[in-house]
Amino acid sequence: MAVQLTHIDAPKSPISIPIILVCDGVQSPANVGAIFRICDAFGISKIIFCNAEINFYSPRLQKTARNTHLYVSYSEKENTLPTIEELKSDGYTIVSLEITDSSKSLEKLPKFNNGKIALVIGNEKQGISEEILNRSDWCTHIAMYGKNSSMNVVQATSIALYSIINKFYID
Repeated sequence: MAVQLTHIDAPKSPISIPIILVCDGVQSPANVGAIFRICDAFGISKIIFCNAEINFYSPRLQKTARNTHLYVSYSEKENTLPTIEELKSDGYTIVSLEITDSSKSLEKLPKFNNGKIALVIGNEKQGISEEILNRSDWCTHIAMYGKNSSMNVVQATSIALYSIINKFYID
């Protein structure tokens, strides 16, 4: 019979994955809180919030984050494009999670040589801006099999991070 483990007893293997998550206009307190929690779970090295005014004292954000906002590294930038350009000059491959006319599904992404990835996610309503999509090295999407063509930004981010980490960083 299986015994459920507590948070204290659950095995942990802390590692830092060289992925930076760039949030282009993500602002919902519940989504921001969940993004912190997901990034902690996957060992993401940093979150950069761009193009949004976020209230980090929001009770909804704090409840959803479950204190991960206190130790997951993050920064805020006014504009996404200069942030992307800076990451590119630092050797990051820019991967945008968005359905486009040329996007490839996650499982078809090629192996990136340098291992430094900046995953860009977009605003809850508009997605990723066109100027960012045009500056991305790759656009990727999640293959979906139902009638809907999108899902919540946090759910999509979770799937993308899991897929990318297992494809590129886990033996």
